[in-house]
Amino acid sequence: MEERLQKILSRAGITSRRGAEELITAGRVAVNGRVVTELGTKADPGRDSITLDGKKIAHAVSGVYLLLYKPAGYMTTLKDPEGRPLVTDLLKDVRGRVYPVGRLDYNTEGLLLLTNDGDWANALAHPRHEVDKGYHVRIRGRVTEEQLRKLAAGVQLDDGMTAPAAVSLVRESESNTWLSITIHEGRYRQVRRMCEAVGLSVVRLKRVSYAFLTLEGLRSGEYRTLSRDEVERLSRGGSAEKPSKSVPDTRDERRARGTTARPVAGKATVKYGDKRITEKVRDRKAQDMVIGRKKSDTSPERPAKGRRKPRA
Repeated sequence: MEERLQKILSRAGITSRRGAEELITAGRVAVNGRVVTELGTKADPGRDSITLDGKKIAHAVSGVYLLLYKPAGYMTTLKDPEGRPLVTDLLKDVRGRVYPVGRLDYNTEGLLLLTNDGDWANALAHPRHEVDKGYHVRIRGRVTEEQLRKLAAGVQLDDGMTAPAAVSLVRESESNTWLSITIHEGRYRQVRRMCEAVGLSVVRLKRVSYAFLTLEGLRSGEYRTLSRDEVERLSRGGSAEKPSKSVPDTRDERRARGTTARPVAGKATVKYGDKRITEKVRDRKAQDMVIGRKKSDTSPERPAKGRRKPRA
């Protein structure tokens, strides 16, 4: 069956559809030996020979969607000039080319998604989805109540103020403290930089959740295929009419899991032991992002109760 070239390239895991359009207009794609530069050109991947830079592309029969428990010491890239291990080295039985959705640092472990569906990957990475990503962070030494407040309310980084986060104290010892931090942004090394900005030293970082997905049933280095329902739920931003029982939807379930709900209405919530502290968001731009409003949407201030407006 004939399909648009950009869709074929995207399904083959080469790039997104937008990226495929750039490859086509640059004259790098050929069909049956003839270079194609016109967008909208169709081809039959099962019949036609489609090449990129002279190399035949492998047609992806169906989408591949994987959840990997990434160990520390692996690069979340497809190539590394220094020859370090790649996350794709762990996917021995996976046919075709897949690539990571987002990134985890070399020394960071935990939940990582991989796919050959460029559009799906780009949709998940888009800021409008605001997918919650949960981390367990091991900090050297003790963490103060003020440091937790700052992490929850938002931290000023070199690329701007972070949005409010859900922060809780999981456990502590004489030498280390474990925190649970949930964010929905996807900046470079964001959790590490947030901790460094408030004077905390990260010893270990592990992503334990992505939207409703967890590492349950997997050991480090293992992976599983996402179900069709999971793929569709992620496409909708992780929402579902009937959430899975494994997702902590009630306040009691969140408490049992050691996390708090995402802050709303311009406030950040942080748990410090048995105390729950509510901190106003210091950055108005971040506050507006949390409650979903723009400057133009704010209504004029109402007159104080009991006062009458002066007659014109």
